[in-house]
Amino acid sequence: MSSTLPHSTNEPSAGLSPSRLPLIGWVARALLDFARLLREHRLLIFEMTRRALVDQHAGQVLGRIWAVCHPLMFAGIYILVFAFVFKSQFGGTADLPLDRPAFILAGLVPWLGMIRSMSLSASSLISGSNLVKQVVFPIEVLPVKDVLASFFGQLVSLLALVVYVLAKYGELSFSYLWLPVLLVMQFAFLCGVAFVLSALTPFFRDLRELVTVFAQIGIFTLPIIFVPPVSPVVEAVLHINPFSYPVWCYQDALFYGRIDHPLAWGVFAGMSLIGVAVGLRVFQRMKIIVGNVL
Repeated sequence: MSSTLPHSTNEPSAGLSPSRLPLIGWVARALLDFARLLREHRLLIFEMTRRALVDQHAGQVLGRIWAVCHPLMFAGIYILVFAFVFKSQFGGTADLPLDRPAFILAGLVPWLGMIRSMSLSASSLISGSNLVKQVVFPIEVLPVKDVLASFFGQLVSLLALVVYVLAKYGELSFSYLWLPVLLVMQFAFLCGVAFVLSALTPFFRDLRELVTVFAQIGIFTLPIIFVPPVSPVVEAVLHINPFSYPVWCYQDALFYGRIDHPLAWGVFAGMSLIGVAVGLRVFQRMKIIVGNVL
């Protein structure tokens, strides 16, 4: 009488393959570290962000008022130019529900917020070199502080856009409720970018200038000045630029009032999670030696 041993195999079960599990675990651990960073140093981050906003206009006559006036003037100029000076037949249809100023600001406001964040974070460790050289100081909070500081102007501009839409149309779409989700995804994504930029700039000082150049020409590769439908060439350029995806998401929430770009939402969510995970790990590896070049 022969006995049959149970057949065992090392083949993976249905679902995620073993090759994907280490990557998911790596990203999950990085996200937990990022959440721990925000929780443990939340008071320090808040105070440094507040001080950065206050010191930005220190010594000026109007002082802190400029922090509000700048984004309001920026939004007001675009509304004035496109709504009253260069009037055009735009919007009022199912495909384009609002007017041209709302379309441009829906994409331009988050873009300028992202550019502001990258410009500040590129100099995070350089401007805070005295803190970097202190062994006990958690230098990860420096780029996070700059990302949060960049949000203030964006929030003021968003408020101006909300007031304009309310004044002209009398109501807001329910899609405006998606803004907190978009802001959280943008924060995570920009923190990832800020970690990388701040860690690399001490070694490659030209990165700050490259960010400035990108800010000037980047708008021509984004779905801000291009009204759909666009040519296949322009569409390809827009899809290549990773910053197009958050812009599309903001346009869905602020202009279209519906999810008109479902792919962009999935890509933006993935960019946020993977971006902050990769950025934090790059920063943690390079912060050991960054003090030697400052």
